[in-house]
Amino acid sequence: MTADRLEALRNLVEQNPGNELARFGLAMEYAGSGRAEEAIVVFKGLIELNPNYWGAYYHFGQVLESLGRQDQARSVYQTGIEVAQRLGQAHAASELETALGMLG
Repeated sequence: MTADRLEALRNLVEQNPGNELARFGLAMEYAGSGRAEEAIVVFKGLIELNPNYWGAYYHFGQVLESLGRQDQARSVYQTGIEVAQRLGQAHAASELETALGMLG
C-alpha cells in the first residue's frame, strides 16, 4: 500500500460517502497494511450503508479472525451467507461457508 493510494481512497470516501467501491477499497487497504481496527470501522460503515454488499463479508470476517475475534467473525460469516444466498451469489456463499467451517 502506498500512502498516496490510501489518501486517494480516503478522499474519495470523504467526498462521496455513498461510494461503496471506494469504501471497500479503503477497508482492504487498511487490512492489507495491518491496520485491522481501521479496516473494521470501514467494513462496518460499508455494511451499514449497504447490508447487501455481499463482497465485504468474507474480508470483514478475515480481519476479525486475524484479531482473534472468532465469535464476531462467525456472526459476520453467517450474515454474509444469508445475504449471498438471498442475492443468488452461490460462489460467495460457498466461500463464506468454508470460512465459517474452518472456525470450528
